[in-house]
Amino acid sequence: MTAYDTNNIFAKILRGELPAYKVYEDDHTYAFLDIMPRSPGHTLVIPKAPARNIFDIKPDDLAHVARTAHKIAAAAKKAFNADGMTIAQYSEQAGGQVVFHLHMHVMPRTLGVALLPAASVKAEPKLLEDHATRMIAALAS
Repeated sequence: MTAYDTNNIFAKILRGELPAYKVYEDDHTYAFLDIMPRSPGHTLVIPKAPARNIFDIKPDDLAHVARTAHKIAAAAKKAFNADGMTIAQYSEQAGGQVVFHLHMHVMPRTLGVALLPAASVKAEPKLLEDHATRMIAALAS
């Protein structure tokens, strides 16, 4: 298996070298909006521990990611009045992984509305700021 690359985009976000629309952070995880969302409120949850994907993450670190994804899903359902939620984790190129730092996608869903294709439309900053504000408020309530 290929080694973890400490210069992947999510590692740079964790180090503060690149900006992100953060909605949540704790000692083990970091959650931020996908800048090319497939649905309103599409959030990525990543471990702070370096892990390329499901094959090399420590079970305790994966458990922290799952707990945070659970919290983010509940907040996203409230913030976006979602009818449901799609949660996805892709591992390795053949599995659809593009950024090689483990992450879970949390995508609020509305009945009858399809997800946008992956990496198809970069959202405007104002929209992402609004979505982050809504998520942060829902997490606080």
